[in-house]
Amino acid sequence: MKERDLTPKETVAALDKYIIGQNKAKSSVAIALRNRWRRKQVPDDLRDEIAPKNIIMIGPTGVGKTEIARRLSKLADAPFIKVEASKYTEVGYVGRDVESMIRDLTELSINMIKEQEREKLYTKAREIAEEHVLDKLLPQRPEQPEMEAGPDGEMIYDTEKDAEQEKKHKSTREKLKKMLHEGKLDERDIDVETSASNIPMIEVFSASGIDDMDINIKDMFGNLFPKRTKKRKVKVKDAIELMATEEVQKLIDMEKVTKLAITKVEQSGIIFIDEIDKIAGKESRQGPDVSREGVQRDILPIVEGCTVTTKYGMVKTDHILFIAAGAFHVSKPSDLIPELQGRFPIRVELNSLSKDDFIRILTEPKNALIKQYIALLKTETVKLDFKKEAIEEIASIAFLINSRNENIGARRLHTVMERLLEDVSFSADELNGQTIDITADYVKEKLTDIITDEDLSKYIL
Repeated sequence: MKERDLTPKETVAALDKYIIGQNKAKSSVAIALRNRWRRKQVPDDLRDEIAPKNIIMIGPTGVGKTEIARRLSKLADAPFIKVEASKYTEVGYVGRDVESMIRDLTELSINMIKEQEREKLYTKAREIAEEHVLDKLLPQRPEQPEMEAGPDGEMIYDTEKDAEQEKKHKSTREKLKKMLHEGKLDERDIDVETSASNIPMIEVFSASGIDDMDINIKDMFGNLFPKRTKKRKVKVKDAIELMATEEVQKLIDMEKVTKLAITKVEQSGIIFIDEIDKIAGKESRQGPDVSREGVQRDILPIVEGCTVTTKYGMVKTDHILFIAAGAFHVSKPSDLIPELQGRFPIRVELNSLSKDDFIRILTEPKNALIKQYIALLKTETVKLDFKKEAIEEIASIAFLINSRNENIGARRLHTVMERLLEDVSFSADELNGQTIDITADYVKEKLTDIITDEDLSKYIL
């Protein structure tokens, strides 16, 4: 389902399959997504004036902030990137500058469009590859018959023998082609030539990394050095795949890919800025704090709308949707600089997870944790049977440990489940064909020490 098909209710329903609770946050992102579609329907003169309504999600770790943004991007079929605000520094200092998030998003969009083009052109590329393989299996005759054009343009052979040989050659080729499609030639060995990179290894020492450079080093040096090929002996089925991969690269129109990718970034891109609370706060009195207020000032023009130079061209950020998130334990959203606050008009508070939420997280989502463990151990023919009381006990223990120690939300379930099934996972190869009943007593037996010893639980969970 693409962006244009999703109503807010449909978006929330789709998010419900993976994320438990947090209905306010789901509604906010669903409206933001629908507004992008609505914007595309308004007249051109007003369309550019409608800015995206960026969102700040406020809530403790492990309650679903990142997952909501990630699932939203999949629903919208949009370029999506998650960045951490604390990884950036102010321009002019050692570290990554904030413009690199736009370059990374553009690179991701290029790969998305390229993959879509690859899928469209693969059938044609495979047909070309098959013809190349047939040429290897049945080379052209060393002496081609002499032909001349007849009055109606058809080719006339000089002798009947030449015509007969050509007919036989075509017939043999058709038989080979049929055998190829039926898989009868798959295991036959043939020699193929594949491209080998002749570009020397180059290390670029840069504070911000090779990804932030505006020139494409690979393309630049690739044109200076001649292309090489190397011969390999492979099976026919592998040869077709190798050749098809090379042919599809030749068929892709990179100019078209680049144009579509940049448009997709500008009109549908989503950037999720995590840990924005880590850069909230006043500048240090003893000197410039290049990872806090300086970063906020650098993020501001990107969120407001500017043009960023990438190796693929200029990218405008005016209509990229920004979703920021942070726990805000120490700082508050009001500690962000006023201009940046104004660019995130929608604020959503996510709730801490309760025991009932944990029970639902364990069982309801498509990727529920219990379903994952059952599938993992099923690969070794071990069946896990989780009783209802056991699931409630796991949820209770996770909630209890969160309340005693740091509250890490649903991530606590991962640590509890891993501890609970540690012995089964270790000995799975010896339990072939067995069914392991996970009961409430089993859960208590495995986790009693951690529940009773608070100091132990701090280190283990």
